[in-house]
Amino acid sequence: MAANLLTTSQVAHELGVSRQHVVNMCERGELAFVMVGSHRRIPQSAIGRVSLRPEQVRSLWLHRAVLGHLAVDPSGVLAHAQENLERWRGVHRADSVATRYLDRWQVIIEQGPEATAVALTDTSAEGCEMRVNSPFAGVLSTSERKAIMEVNKLNKEPETSVA
Repeated sequence: MAANLLTTSQVAHELGVSRQHVVNMCERGELAFVMVGSHRRIPQSAIGRVSLRPEQVRSLWLHRAVLGHLAVDPSGVLAHAQENLERWRGVHRADSVATRYLDRWQVIIEQGPEATAVALTDTSAEGCEMRVNSPFAGVLSTSERKAIMEVNKLNKEPETSVA
């Protein structure tokens, strides 16, 4: 098999979805593929062109706003996220999926503002999952969140896609 062609299972793992969902995406024309015998193979480059779902776009925009705060007050924003991480560790079991994301955010935050900025705006499947489990709750004011959500309501079909 060519090095740049992936199985549906590999793509499913990469995107954080089921293998059947990947097959369905191929059949709907949302994901480029080639047939190798009776098996679908997806070029690695095609994964980067998968469109974000509307809730992922909203989350991305909320985290872009967090990035603005991070640029103005890096130590304050990182301290806020660190406080959330510490508080949430007391709520989640040590072997939970949530704790795994908390651990990953801990490493990113310890690397500083640059690494955090990259993680906040990462459009990969992993980046989307990280934002679902973001420790930046409370950084944005209620009015900022409402304004971002309102703009995203107006844009029924956002044109953000994974690059």
